[in-house]
Amino acid sequence: MVMMKATADSEAGVPPKAEDMAAAIAFHEELVKAGILLAADGLKPSSAGARIRFTGNERTVIDGPFAETKELVAGYWIIEVASKEEAVEWFKRCPNTMGEGFELEIRPFLEPADVGEALTAEQRERITDMEATAAERHG
Repeated sequence: MVMMKATADSEAGVPPKAEDMAAAIAFHEELVKAGILLAADGLKPSSAGARIRFTGNERTVIDGPFAETKELVAGYWIIEVASKEEAVEWFKRCPNTMGEGFELEIRPFLEPADVGEALTAEQRERITDMEATAAERHG
């Protein structure tokens, strides 16, 4: 997963420039042609969101906006590549649509094997079944 970090402009809801949108669309087309783009979207500012904080059995809902813009996510891509290095090479080509300080973060998804023995064989099977069901529903 590649996460686009928020900026002051994205948190303020400033729309991108037309030329930035054109460059972003062209980049997305390259990812699609290469067969690696699974999903991508921009996110509304954190003022439109909420957080749920867990403390024991208690849940506290905190409405946005949230401080620390540099720690927020403004958009994402889900890609399927062979390595972190391949993802880095692709996203070094991403157009700068967010201005000064634009930053992307690349993180692999946690796989069932990554949690070791904490996941039973039955639980692994249930996860596989759920993933297949979700994939069928979303084409």
